[in-house]
Amino acid sequence: MLRRTTVTAAALLAAGTLLLAGCTGSTEPGPSATMGAPDPDASVNIRLVLEPSNLDIRQTAGISLDQTLIDNVYQGLVARTAEGEIVDALASAHEVSADGLTYTFTLREGVTFHDGQPLTPQDVVSSLTTRQATAEWADSERLANVTSVTADGQKIVLTLSQPDSSLLWNLTGRAGIILKEGDTVDYNTAANGTGPFRLANWRQGASLTLERNEAYWGDAAQVADVTFDFIPDNQAAINAALAGEIDVVVGFDANLADQVEGGGDFVVETGSATDKSVLAMNSSSGPLADVRVREAIRTAIDHDAIVEAVGAGQTLYGPIPEADPGYEDLSDVVSYDPEAARALLSEAGVSDLALTLTIPSAYGTTLPQILVSNFNDVGIDLRVNPVDFGTWLSDVYTNKDYELSVVNHAEPRDFENWANPDYYFTYDNAEVQDLYAQSLLATDEQSADDLLKKAARIVSEDHAADWLYNWASVVAVATNVSGMPVDNVNARINLAEIAKSDG
Repeated sequence: MLRRTTVTAAALLAAGTLLLAGCTGSTEPGPSATMGAPDPDASVNIRLVLEPSNLDIRQTAGISLDQTLIDNVYQGLVARTAEGEIVDALASAHEVSADGLTYTFTLREGVTFHDGQPLTPQDVVSSLTTRQATAEWADSERLANVTSVTADGQKIVLTLSQPDSSLLWNLTGRAGIILKEGDTVDYNTAANGTGPFRLANWRQGASLTLERNEAYWGDAAQVADVTFDFIPDNQAAINAALAGEIDVVVGFDANLADQVEGGGDFVVETGSATDKSVLAMNSSSGPLADVRVREAIRTAIDHDAIVEAVGAGQTLYGPIPEADPGYEDLSDVVSYDPEAARALLSEAGVSDLALTLTIPSAYGTTLPQILVSNFNDVGIDLRVNPVDFGTWLSDVYTNKDYELSVVNHAEPRDFENWANPDYYFTYDNAEVQDLYAQSLLATDEQSADDLLKKAARIVSEDHAADWLYNWASVVAVATNVSGMPVDNVNARINLAEIAKSDG
C-alpha cells in the first residue's frame, strides 16, 4: 500500500452527495432488531469500490488488500480493533520493558496455516526479519529500530536500538504479518495465512471470496463464506442490494438512503473514521513552491460547503484527524476568505494561474466541481484530470508527476508521511522530521501526543496541503446481518463477528 499510509486512495469511495437523514449512529457491530438465529451456512456479500491489482500483500499498494485480507486471512502477533485498541492475536500475551527496548510476546500453540502447516516461533522470526531486510516489502522501514528478533520456546523477543512508541501499532499492520517460512505460495493470486477465513476464489474484475477456516485456532467464523463484490458505481451497488445480491454496501452514497431503506430490508449506519480527503500540492517547483500560493489555495476553499455537500464527516485543518493521537483543532490556521486569497496571489506576483487536479475517477464529480468553483472565484483556472487508480499510483504516487491531487487517506496514525520528504506529498521540513522522531522516542503517550501536535501545526502553517474534510464511515447493512463493523471500514473490515440469519 502506500506505506502505512496505505494510501487509501485505494479505499476509493465513490464520492457523491451524502445525506444522513434517517441514518443511525451505531459505532459497534450488533444484531438488528429483526435478526433471527444466525445461519452457520450463510453467505454474505459486501460491496467494495475498488479491487487490488494482485493479492501480494507483502508489497502491493492498495488499501483494499488491508480491508479484505488483514485480520481475516493474515494475522500478526497483535491486532487492532476498529476503535484503535491494540489486542493480542497470534500472541496470547505481550509485555514491554520499562525502558521501551524489549518487547516479549508469548506465541499461541496449536495454530496452523491454511495449508495445514503449523505456526512455529521460527516462522515469526523469519517473517519479521525478512520484512525488515526487504525494502520492497510494504512497511519494512517500520521495523528499523528492531535490532534482533529471537525465539526461546514460545517466547518471541524483539530488542530495539531505541524506544519506538509506534512499534506495537505497526505490528498490527503489514509490518507484523506472519507468513510461513519458505512458503512457495504464489502471493499474486493466492494466500496462506492463519486467520478465520481462507481465500476461496478471486474472480479478477469482479469479486474476492473468503471461506470459513474450519481449523481456525480461535472462535469459528459465523458464516460459511464472505464475498467482496467490486462495484465502482454507487447506483449499480444499490440496485444489487435491492435485488438481494448484496448484503452490505461499503462506500455508500447516503443520498440514496431512501432507496435502500425504503423496503425495510436495510439500515444505513454511520461510524467514525480516520479518513482524510487530502488535497496534495506538489511544492517541488513552480508556483506551488511559494507558500503564499498554497495558503491562497487553502483560503479559497469553502470547507463548510464541502462537508455540507457530502453530508457526512467534519472539517479538518491539519494532518491528524480527531480519532488519532496528536489531534488539535487547527481551524485558527486558515479560514475561507476569497478576498484574502486574491491578495495572497497578488502578493506572490501570480496571475492567470492554471493548475491541473489529478484525481482517481472513482471519486466522482462532487469534490472537483466545488474546487473548480472555489478556485475560479479567486482567479485560478482549475483543470480536472480524472484517471484510473493504476494511473494515479504510477503518475502521482510513484513518479510525483502532478500539480494538485485529491485522494482519501484512510489509514489511522499515518502522520509519518509528513516527516518523509520522499513521499509523494513532496513536503520536506527538518523540524517536523525531528519532532516526529522525538515522538517515536517518547515512552509515555502524553509526551508523544504533544510532540505530534507541534509537528502537525507546523505542517498546517506551512500549508503543505489542504485537508478538505475528515470522512465519516457510511455503511448500508441488511437487517438480517449482524456484526458488521462500521467504524473505519475504509481501512479494515474484520469479519470475525459477522453473522446472517434467514429472518
